[in-house]
Amino acid sequence: MGEEELDDYEATLELALVHEYKAVLSMFAYAVETDRRFYLANDVKVEVKSPGTPTLLEIVLTDAWVWDMYRAARFVPSVRVLTFRDVNIERLPDEELRP
Repeated sequence: MGEEELDDYEATLELALVHEYKAVLSMFAYAVETDRRFYLANDVKVEVKSPGTPTLLEIVLTDAWVWDMYRAARFVPSVRVLTFRDVNIERLPDEELRP
């Protein structure tokens, strides 16, 4: 497989992922962004595991969807993230307020 074919393949995968994201967004209540992944989830719990500097956070997501074009299954029942880095958690607008 040549470089151009590989680029086309990855572009196709990414476009399919964008379409899937738009299709499933209304099923979730939260968007969660870590330094490594982006998730949609219906429940998010954050716990400080190690106070101080740096702070270790444990984030547990329930009923989640993972933004990763190389995963065979993006819907997962739970995700556990341990990180010392920033985490952005957004409550998504109610479905009737979404475009």
